[in-house]
Amino acid sequence: MRVKDLLNQWERSSEKEVRDQEFVVKLTRHEKAKIAALADMFPGKNDTDIVLDLIRAALNELEATMPYVPGPRVVTEDEEGDPVYEDIGPMPRYRELTRKHLEGET
Repeated sequence: MRVKDLLNQWERSSEKEVRDQEFVVKLTRHEKAKIAALADMFPGKNDTDIVLDLIRAALNELEATMPYVPGPRVVTEDEEGDPVYEDIGPMPRYRELTRKHLEGET
């Protein structure tokens, strides 16, 4: 989901999601006021829902903007038979570290 899609989602949805961890975040008064204003605008969402949705959207957008950097090694071919090179940009390391942290929680 993209940040710009959140407003539409918040207007359509008021469902609650199950959360499995608590994460403490310190905000400035100004940031807290902005989140409270969004929660007031969308009564089906509370402050926690707003923060969680913003974090998810920001992570998705960040992942989408991570550049693909072609490496020297061909890992496959595309549907037209052209070589696809390994990604030596930040995404493979990000995925690896994400997996590491997920496994560490079990």
